[in-house]
Amino acid sequence: QVQLVESGGGLVQPGGSLRLSCAASERTFSNYYMAWFRQAPGKERVFVGGISRSGRSTEYADSVKGRFTISRDNAKNTMYLQMNSLEPEDTAVYYCAADARAKGGSNWLTYQLWGQGTQVTVSS
Repeated sequence: QVQLVESGGGLVQPGGSLRLSCAASERTFSNYYMAWFRQAPGKERVFVGGISRSGRSTEYADSVKGRFTISRDNAKNTMYLQMNSLEPEDTAVYYCAADARAKGGSNWLTYQLWGQGTQVTVSS
């Protein structure tokens, strides 16, 4: 079973940038639709965006459109989340998730595999 490990979180000032990575343990990574979710303290886990198996198709939550970009490198078994123009409201634990059925979407119940999460804090 594929294991997912996120990295790249940290503390950044408003307006700054971060790039998160999600590394998968197996070469079957390319078979999965991948997504990023985030969860702020006291709030539910919400969809940030997702990317198709080939990487040709992406979708984003309205709150991050134009600021965040998802990409993947199937040769490296890794997905990325480039976050620009960060706002305090982006503060959360960010999780990557994988859907073996490749359906994707914003419902977290769709995804079978999850990473452990990485903290992103946007503060001056």
